[in-house]
Amino acid sequence: MTSASAATAGMTALEQIDSRPLTHNQKNLILLAVTGNVSEFFDMFIIGFAVSSLLKDPAWHLQGFEAGWILAMSGLGTVIGAVAWGRLADRIGRKTAFCWCVLLFTVFTIASVFTPDDGWIMLAALRIFVGIGVGGLNITSIPYVQEFVPAKQRGLLSGLTSVFIPLGLFLGSVAQMVIGGNWRLLIALGGIPILLLFWLRRVPESPRFLQSRGRTAEARDALAWALELPVAQLGALPEIATIQSASYALVFTKYFRSLVIITIGSFCFILGSSVIQAWGQSILGSGYKFSPGMVGALFMLVSLGDLLGRLSSAWLADQIGRRWTMFGYGLVGALGLLLAAASMMIAGGAQGDVSTAGWIFFVGVLIAMTFGDGAFGILNAFGAEQFPNEARSTGLGLGYGIGATAKVFGPALLGALFGKTVTPDSIPTAFVLFAVLLVLGGITYLFAKETKGMSLDSI
Repeated sequence: MTSASAATAGMTALEQIDSRPLTHNQKNLILLAVTGNVSEFFDMFIIGFAVSSLLKDPAWHLQGFEAGWILAMSGLGTVIGAVAWGRLADRIGRKTAFCWCVLLFTVFTIASVFTPDDGWIMLAALRIFVGIGVGGLNITSIPYVQEFVPAKQRGLLSGLTSVFIPLGLFLGSVAQMVIGGNWRLLIALGGIPILLLFWLRRVPESPRFLQSRGRTAEARDALAWALELPVAQLGALPEIATIQSASYALVFTKYFRSLVIITIGSFCFILGSSVIQAWGQSILGSGYKFSPGMVGALFMLVSLGDLLGRLSSAWLADQIGRRWTMFGYGLVGALGLLLAAASMMIAGGAQGDVSTAGWIFFVGVLIAMTFGDGAFGILNAFGAEQFPNEARSTGLGLGYGIGATAKVFGPALLGALFGKTVTPDSIPTAFVLFAVLLVLGGITYLFAKETKGMSLDSI
């Protein structure tokens, strides 16, 4: 017997995962999930840059209201996707659901490239199907990663699937600076992630899903792959007392409190960030008269702040706990939204310098995205931990999916307030509302069950 096998003798499979350093295969799986989420959110962010270009394209005659609908339909798709794929991941497996999400959002992204001029209704309809794929990817990837990593690092490691999402915004900013106003080429770049399907062929299905379906040998193979151990050296799998097919009825009847917390908390945190992601480029460009190159450069900074915020929230959640991390980030993010709302007033009102107001707005957005959106480094990982194995993806998908209606409501509301043209006049009312809701979201998570350091099988 080798020293490694002797050290793990008598341990269960989960104790082996908790006692060993991360293997190459575990890191590979985490990197796959990270890359998938960066890719999908690059696609979601790039539509904001594309709409900013279309608002200035005379061939489209696009007004603020119509642009709002294009952006809102992306949000509608993510709602449908989160709810549907959360349930499907518990029924067909995390890996299988992940594959279909990638295929769906890339195919319809490529189809969007061929939208005819002035075809905003067609573009909005296609964005629904893109959103359905996008909405499921983060929901399926988090439980997928959680089932392969140590409990004491689960918040950070599963949170990494969301931490690097802002790189999608960074890459979108770079693409806009390089490509300029060619919106078709910008959107076409969103089809590149279809290559992820080749990567997915090299990783196994979720071990807990396999075991719940009576495929114990395959579950052992999956965990042995993750630990890079011979199957014979793998410890015993945990007992599964009841194999119950996840359903929405199960979530509503057994886990209603958790569902309410995740739904309200998700809605409150998503609303402000989704508006900034969808409308921020157009507000700075058309409202505050910043050049496209400057907008791209500023959103590169926003993406950096967002990335650091997500990384710090994922780390901090394993130090002080999930609940207080969410509460603290919600409060600071709300202060940023209030600063953005007051940008024109601070700059001197209607007679003030629009450029100065634009810079104040940008600083507020930077704070809001670093903390309000930065909380997503742990938000969905924490949400998944509110449900046991039998309903983890279904519960998270349903709660986050209902909460993600904010991605429809927020962009549509701001589009309606703007009307025909994008001006700073409509910003204060909307952004004060977003700030109030972000505080409410932070308070909501204080009522969640603290799961710091807990084993998934003990939840």
